[in-house]
Amino acid sequence: MKNFFTTTLLLFLLLTFTQAADDKSTLVPMKMTDVTGKTYDIQGTEQGLKIKGLEGKVVFLEFFGHKCPPCLASIPHLIKLQKKHQDTLAIVSIEVQGYNHAQTAKFAKEKGMNYIVVSEEKASELVSYIQQRAQWRGSIPFLVALDPQGDVQFVQAGMLPEESLEDLIAQLSKIKK
Repeated sequence: MKNFFTTTLLLFLLLTFTQAADDKSTLVPMKMTDVTGKTYDIQGTEQGLKIKGLEGKVVFLEFFGHKCPPCLASIPHLIKLQKKHQDTLAIVSIEVQGYNHAQTAKFAKEKGMNYIVVSEEKASELVSYIQQRAQWRGSIPFLVALDPQGDVQFVQAGMLPEESLEDLIAQLSKIKK
């Protein structure tokens, strides 16, 4: 009986390891819909994300909340950065403090957000994916910065000053493959 149990356990561990080695969960296809109704196809990759329509741009994927003081303080900086770098930067902000799609759309309009804004309900797969891949536990603001090839180059919990974001854009814009 002991040999049977040991053999079964070893077989189970071997199968689990083999499945983990073949795990393609990093290559998960996802979708998100912004507050204007535009849907983006997203493909998880081994090194980051491919967001259809944002190829070739530096992408700031920011998780924020409608009642988070640092998040609110960063909105004017993000508006300015998006305006200044409109050809090379795409800011994608996902509201994760419970606003639904309509509330998020109203909030974005009131704040004059000139970048892509999405409610968590319209990006739940992506939010779960980032929680898993980046070990994100919900602290906001939370920034994932992708280079023009879609590879993650920077992850930050907490607000960054506008100057630091400018430096990050400059650094990521130079990355070529």
